[in-house]
Amino acid sequence: MDLVAKRSINCEQGAVRAVRYNVDGSYCLSCGSDKKIKLWNPRTGLLLKTYGGHADEVMDAAGSCESSYIVSASLDKSVIYWDVSTGLPVRRLRGHAGGVTCIRFNEESSIAVSGSKDNTVACWDIRTRKLDAVQTMREAKDCITALVVSEHKIISSSLDGSIRQYDIRAGELVCDTIGVPITYLVQTRDGQCLLAACSDGTIRLIDNDSGELLAVYKGHRVDDYTIECGIIAADTKIISGSAEGAAIVWDLLEGKEVRRLRIGSEVVHSLAPHPTGSDILFARKRHLEVWGKPEEDEEEVIE
Repeated sequence: MDLVAKRSINCEQGAVRAVRYNVDGSYCLSCGSDKKIKLWNPRTGLLLKTYGGHADEVMDAAGSCESSYIVSASLDKSVIYWDVSTGLPVRRLRGHAGGVTCIRFNEESSIAVSGSKDNTVACWDIRTRKLDAVQTMREAKDCITALVVSEHKIISSSLDGSIRQYDIRAGELVCDTIGVPITYLVQTRDGQCLLAACSDGTIRLIDNDSGELLAVYKGHRVDDYTIECGIIAADTKIISGSAEGAAIVWDLLEGKEVRRLRIGSEVVHSLAPHPTGSDILFARKRHLEVWGKPEEDEEEVIE
């Protein structure tokens, strides 16, 4: 885990709420408390575009499978579908009764899935002009905090302490209750396990099929923040932000801490591993930090 700090970008958009790579990792998005989304080249630190149209803080964003569209989620209760090149909103989707906390595309980027403080998950057909959600899941008892969307499944985590898996093809719902508020959720690349960051300062590895608890990871500070986690190094390592301005890396199988990255003095709350490479984006206060293996940068410069 030889990761070094490569670049620090002052996003100049108030507090950065989330950082996300696009589908191939060539660009990244920062979501700001200034109600805007910014598109960056993470290798050079160049600002490519700013998207403004929300009336409140932007909490999450996702790029489409061909990188020509973005969806964003905001506390203004709306989802906006953007044209990447023009920077203009194509469609504004309103239907949530509370702030929208998380957003994902399905694999073909034909459906956007959003989770909200109104305890619902909504599916939007963004290729048609239909402005109402095509499906709304109302089973959660508290705020939806994260979404994992695959070909035929929508998996949501909630502050009610449960992970709900909606099988779209079979029309089935499986609910696994952890019993502690879940603040973030990701899936391993092989789709076998889920990683749930919980408000009690524990990250739990859960078997996707059985719901069995496989491992726990501790040592990061959560305080009262929503701290994101991720899976890196071909599903062999777990990484999480921490309230003391660090990122902690654990061995997935052994559960032992293997590295502690000192990112800065502020809370490191959002992170995004590169889809194919070893780089990782971190958000702390106003900054987007790029970490990775030092030799990768040299190869890109030579190209």
